[in-house]
Amino acid sequence: MGLFGTFSQKNETNEIKEYLEKGAVILDVRTKEEWDDAHGKKSKHIVLTTIPFNLEEIKSWNKPIIAVCKSGGRSAQATQFLVNNGFDVINGGPWQNVDQYID
Repeated sequence: MGLFGTFSQKNETNEIKEYLEKGAVILDVRTKEEWDDAHGKKSKHIVLTTIPFNLEEIKSWNKPIIAVCKSGGRSAQATQFLVNNGFDVINGGPWQNVDQYID
């Protein structure tokens, strides 16, 4: 990993920590099977493909959101969709990235 990769990773870590300090909800968008296999301690689960049907529930949280998945691809899609719908959300990447900062 080069200098820019290290810098980018530190920025992502800082952003995740900032969002957690703001009381962000961790939204895991993996499949039910993946969720049942293992998931973060305090995360909520809504499968990526069902997010458009769950906007009212997500809105009811009234908090910033950190989207997570297995590798960061699906959470990136969820992040983009939610941002386009007015939510304060960041892509946390793999769920373990965020879970390491949860007590």
